[in-house]
Amino acid sequence: MKTNNLQAVELFAGIGGFRLGLQNANIETIWANDINELSYQVYESNFGKNSIVLGDINKIPISDIPNHDILTAGFPCQPFSPAGKKLGVRDSVRGTLFERIVEIIDEKQPKYFFLENVKRLLTMENGYHFRVILNALSELDYLIEWRIISPISFGIPQNRDRIFIFGTKLNSTNITSHLLESTSVFLTKPDVIDLEEIELLVDKYMIPIVVNKGKNYNWGMAYKNQMLTLNLPALPDIKPRQKLKDILQDEAMVDAQFDFTIDTLERIKKSKFVNRYCHGVELLYNQDGGSRLGYTIFGINGIASTLTASTSRHYERYQVGDKFRRLTNVEYARLMGFPDDWCRVARIYDQYALYGNAIVPVCVEWVCQRIGKINIEFTKSNWQQLSLAI
Repeated sequence: MKTNNLQAVELFAGIGGFRLGLQNANIETIWANDINELSYQVYESNFGKNSIVLGDINKIPISDIPNHDILTAGFPCQPFSPAGKKLGVRDSVRGTLFERIVEIIDEKQPKYFFLENVKRLLTMENGYHFRVILNALSELDYLIEWRIISPISFGIPQNRDRIFIFGTKLNSTNITSHLLESTSVFLTKPDVIDLEEIELLVDKYMIPIVVNKGKNYNWGMAYKNQMLTLNLPALPDIKPRQKLKDILQDEAMVDAQFDFTIDTLERIKKSKFVNRYCHGVELLYNQDGGSRLGYTIFGINGIASTLTASTSRHYERYQVGDKFRRLTNVEYARLMGFPDDWCRVARIYDQYALYGNAIVPVCVEWVCQRIGKINIEFTKSNWQQLSLAI
């Protein structure tokens, strides 16, 4: 059974994180695309033959993409990531892929779009890159909302804040009436926000995106080239929190290929015992007590640091019991919220990058389960608290 009979397409599909989340929310994905051959193979192995189109989205005619209700895209984050070259929308290869998303939305006019990227997108060059993206999307007659969400809220022990951007198609240019009639997919009861004079809020706090020089906070909304942004508390825990040790494989099942014990014991002789936590990640040893991750030995009593597609991150050392090893491919799957064998058709070495590039399905599922439901309404009474919070 599908939710409201909604149908989705998945751009930059990777290994299907958006699709799995949509599927768990009873929403059907009818078309998907990715340019990476290995991602394509993993996707087909889980969703069936012909479930995804392999190729460059810039070379696929928009007419080949079926009409749909939701467009999803975890568009390439490397232009914005601290691990990349940080060229953002100036990236001549990948940054322009965002323009393709805008073109497809503009032509296909889906009811909704749902995008994801790294948290750094909000702050890069004082928020310039995010405002460029937001301005382009806000010209398309969609009411846009964004929020930073972490898988920690869903019981997954990984420090992986991501920005989720949701757009709802509107049929009028009267933003006041839209806000009064609209619901939020990201706001929850602890975020109760209120306004007695909604037109005053719109006039006073919705400012032109292009002239905004302030910060882009962890929640906000935009419409017709105007925006409003607030720093809200972190999303409350939807599921009980876990630690890294709670998701590890039984040590009897861990192959010796993951073991770094002998080498690490020698490394420790030149390292400093730091025994502290950084953003919830347990740090046991590193070089001279510094923060160079390449020399760090992690503990398992906190959460995992952000998984990435960087090959060097595959070899991080963790102290597990009386030995030192890297995390297994199965543990990477669990830290991303995928079934243990999701990337079974790929080499173990390649699975790390595939998971590191993916989106956490349970975050998608939670948002999609809230589409069209009354979560928190933008009402006159609600907006008063919002105006006081600014």
